[in-house]
Amino acid sequence: MTGFVHDWSAPALQARELYRFFRTGDDETPALRGVSLTVARGETVAVVGPSGSGKSTLLACLAGLDEPAGGSVEVAGERISHRPEAVRAKIRAHRIGVLLQSRNLLPHLDVRANIELARRAWRSSVFRPSPSELLEEVGLGRRGRATPAQLSGGELARAGLAVALANNPDVLLADEPTGELDGNTEQEVLDLLRDYARQGTGLLVVTHSAEVVAIADRVLTIQDGVVAA
Repeated sequence: MTGFVHDWSAPALQARELYRFFRTGDDETPALRGVSLTVARGETVAVVGPSGSGKSTLLACLAGLDEPAGGSVEVAGERISHRPEAVRAKIRAHRIGVLLQSRNLLPHLDVRANIELARRAWRSSVFRPSPSELLEEVGLGRRGRATPAQLSGGELARAGLAVALANNPDVLLADEPTGELDGNTEQEVLDLLRDYARQGTGLLVVTHSAEVVAIADRVLTIQDGVVAA
């Protein structure tokens, strides 16, 4: 396994010819059929498509949470697909920020402890903002000791973002990060996401939101497991 050297010449994320099938009894259903995509450093890519089109499966494969049946995924030049789960977990902890609808927060820990836990998942000499710095950047400087149950919807989204960014990842993968937010709060969270992308983090967002699409540099449409031309 490599020492996680950052290859700044490589894209933040690159997927080649991803295939994924789900089997029910004797029936096999294709979820992804040859999906390829690239996210450059500093680029924001929105992935859209109807429910059941393969968006969530794609996100899981890109994050190394699921294995494609065929094809490959690289993060900053490091292959994450078709490797043991322990290796995928280490690459994910070091290189990938994942922001899910569940907000990726442990309910029994306060916000600061959630950030510190994410940082402990990968001990690295690479610069990482401190928990205090992250909390200030996402506008939660005074809410670090609050538990998820004590946060509003907008604060939960901000806290989840702080956890996803705890290790200064090469790429941030987000699944409907603003789906439950009102218009003003959604725009505030989108501004934060876009600011991080501008600093060099690749950003890929699975979304149904027109506001998210509006901030994207590129939009990819998935239909029946295929990226539409």
